[in-house]
Amino acid sequence: MADPRSRRLLVERLSWLALVLSVGAIVVALIAAIGSGQGWWHFRPAFTVLRIAFYVALAGGLLALVALLIRIRDRRRRVTGAALAALVLGAGLAAYLGIQARTARSLPPIHDITTNLDDVPDFYRLPVRTDNFDTVPYLGRDDLHRMLPEERWEVLHREAYGDLKTIHVPWTPAQTIQRAADLARERDWEFATLSPDAGVMEAVDTSRFFRFKDNVVLRARRAPQGGSFVDMRSISRVGVSDIGVNAGRIRSFLKDLQAQSGSQRPA
Repeated sequence: MADPRSRRLLVERLSWLALVLSVGAIVVALIAAIGSGQGWWHFRPAFTVLRIAFYVALAGGLLALVALLIRIRDRRRRVTGAALAALVLGAGLAAYLGIQARTARSLPPIHDITTNLDDVPDFYRLPVRTDNFDTVPYLGRDDLHRMLPEERWEVLHREAYGDLKTIHVPWTPAQTIQRAADLARERDWEFATLSPDAGVMEAVDTSRFFRFKDNVVLRARRAPQGGSFVDMRSISRVGVSDIGVNAGRIRSFLKDLQAQSGSQRPA
């Protein structure tokens, strides 16, 4: 068995190596994301770098764990700050990236999400990408292979996001759009159309690091029983899969809108 001095030296080396790997993975991941957001390179190479950063961070976290276990077996039972920092940083980044990858695999590769597939809200000023439905894959499924791309999109959308529904609120369409605009301002969305009289709001939501821009439209129509029916649509401008971002945006926004009225009734 190694003497205490050798064990201590091993722990220190492992700890600092783990810290270098963990911090390095975070720095590289940030550079990849921010650089893509600034237009220095395409987002696809940046995603490749993030995959590499995941494994580097995982290695850093595992080395830190080994160092900590060795130190715990030491009679002094003291742990090094470098090992603790490396474990937190490395495991944290690896867990975050791993969750994102798992989410991507669990959701269909679509990027156009709405509350109303039977009457999809239209955009007026913001563009809908020319390949919006061309990139919808059939995923090796015979039933999807026989369909047109837009039909495949509808099937995948219903399977994954069946919880997204038209909501009912007690205000007029104009009042609804005004309230929605307040929520959009809180989220720092950039308006493209804001027309309470027409019952339409269009806006752009930009992600923090990659600076991905997603187009959003909210439509309010007068309901026969009073109040308004509200539908929403959110589309990614680039990429095939949105990793559930658009659906999450719609859920969060409509939940906050409904919370102002205390109404939880779907249409």
